[in-house]
Amino acid sequence: MVSITAILHTENDALRLGRALETVYACDDILVIDHGSRDGTARVAREYGARVVDARTGASPGDYLLPIRPGFASAGWILCLDPHESLTEKLAASLFEWKSESFHAQGPAFSVFLRDETAEGWVEVPAAQTRLVPPAWTSWKEKFPAHEPSALPLEGELLRFVFP
Repeated sequence: MVSITAILHTENDALRLGRALETVYACDDILVIDHGSRDGTARVAREYGARVVDARTGASPGDYLLPIRPGFASAGWILCLDPHESLTEKLAASLFEWKSESFHAQGPAFSVFLRDETAEGWVEVPAAQTRLVPPAWTSWKEKFPAHEPSALPLEGELLRFVFP
């Protein structure tokens, strides 16, 4: 069975991080890359079993994925999300199914749909975003994988919360 490491970049996200980490139960490992938090972000991450590493100046997201470096993500696929995002139960179930049935052989990357929280309610983001990639992925746009047009969509959504 293939493994998945969830990677989250944080900075002063103690109030929202727990909600995100509660939903990544389909992942085998959690890596939090902290960008100088001055609140309890690292403590919250460790309470949920995450490994916490300090962000390095000039490092690309792919630099944290090298399995030969202690404290960094192990081999397997990488699920990238923000600390203010949470997986729906349907998306978590899709990840379990994907892992058990080896769907990973069908595409170079996988995408997810998002719903944004607004003052008026939830709004669906029209285009899926590439979020599940193999460890050798080299195409990044800031902390997320760059858009891959051939990425296959997974069922379920990421919920992006605005309010803590």
